[in-house]
Amino acid sequence: MKKHSARVAPLSACNSPVLTLTKVEGDERSRDSPAPAEAQAQAGMEAGGRGSRCCWTCSVTQLKKFFWGLVVVLGVCSSWSGSTQLAKLTFNKFDAPFTLTWFATNWNFLFFPLYYIGHVFKSTEKQSPQQRYRECCRFFGDNGLTLKAFFTKAAPFGVLWILTNYLYLHAIKKIDTTDVSVLFCCNKAFVFLLSWIVLRDRFMGVRIVAAILAIAGIVMMTYADGFHSYSVIGIALVVGSASMSAMYKVLFKLLLGSAKFGEAALFLSVLAVFNILFVTCIPVILYFTKVEYWSSFDAIPWGSICGFSALLLTFNILLNFGIAITYPTLISLGIVLSVPVNAVVDHYRSEIVFNSVRVIAIVIIGLGFLLLLLPEEWDEWLIKLLTRLKVRKKEEVPEGNGDIVSGLQNKSRRTRPSMSSFTH
Repeated sequence: MKKHSARVAPLSACNSPVLTLTKVEGDERSRDSPAPAEAQAQAGMEAGGRGSRCCWTCSVTQLKKFFWGLVVVLGVCSSWSGSTQLAKLTFNKFDAPFTLTWFATNWNFLFFPLYYIGHVFKSTEKQSPQQRYRECCRFFGDNGLTLKAFFTKAAPFGVLWILTNYLYLHAIKKIDTTDVSVLFCCNKAFVFLLSWIVLRDRFMGVRIVAAILAIAGIVMMTYADGFHSYSVIGIALVVGSASMSAMYKVLFKLLLGSAKFGEAALFLSVLAVFNILFVTCIPVILYFTKVEYWSSFDAIPWGSICGFSALLLTFNILLNFGIAITYPTLISLGIVLSVPVNAVVDHYRSEIVFNSVRVIAIVIIGLGFLLLLLPEEWDEWLIKLLTRLKVRKKEEVPEGNGDIVSGLQNKSRRTRPSMSSFTH
């Protein structure tokens, strides 16, 4: 069987990782072999129908992936915009962004148990939790998840994960959720720039244009509010969050490469362990220093906090593992679609002003994000499409001329007898 492969990306659009999906074995069961006479009769039919069957199978498979893609897009859009809006509501009663980040990160521990449940239901070769854990631990090295591997291969990404989430949540306190969600879309431009510099990825002019559009959108978004201190700080926080997320993804590819589904689930659960062991002291210090203080634990809106954490967990599950059933580009579109959703909610809930500068900035950043979704071979595909169109036009013109000539010849043939009878 083939292996799954996945890329881990926190709170950001996928960096177009292509997953190798395993084929479901056992669906095509061996049927009774036909008789020799029937086999000879069917041989010609099968030879002639293989092309049509192949096309039909491919089309059905693509339709299924597209259908599941729509489901995943709706899930990504609703979970991302819902978690953003719920965080905004939570801060009205619980002004503690770092504590909320710490609490939501602890939910990452559920990744590996949820993956194992899926493994039990889907895999034909059942493994015990210990066996599956040991196999996934090979991702950290030949010796497994040792103390050295924990501090060198997990702890740095745990810090980047915390910073990404904390800066994003802290920005929600400063500016509207529409601005936060659209500015975070610049994450994909930062990933391209870092990949080009650090990983020596292929240079693409269209992605440079997209990065320029993202930077221009950030400047215009800052100008839209008149360069007030609170808006500048909020925009700086979102840009910092997007930068941390981009650094997380590029370093993951540089240091760890790619991960199978089980390895990715274990890695995310290990981040939760790092958060519990080494980050728990920070919310405690912030509480006693009254930087993030609440009167009593009864005053904490547990419903909003748990709802935010559940939506964020759902978003990360769909973002990291939804690519198993659909195309990565469709998953990335869910991030962009959350921007108009947040804009509609902000229009009715807050006093946000959608002036011309803000609208242009949103459109520019969204356009840059969509340009970054283009595949690397998009120019070759475009050239092939234009070539095919030119060939079809050249084929249609001679056929049209041939019809006109044949019509004139038939008309002349019909008129010739009448002319001969008239002369005689």
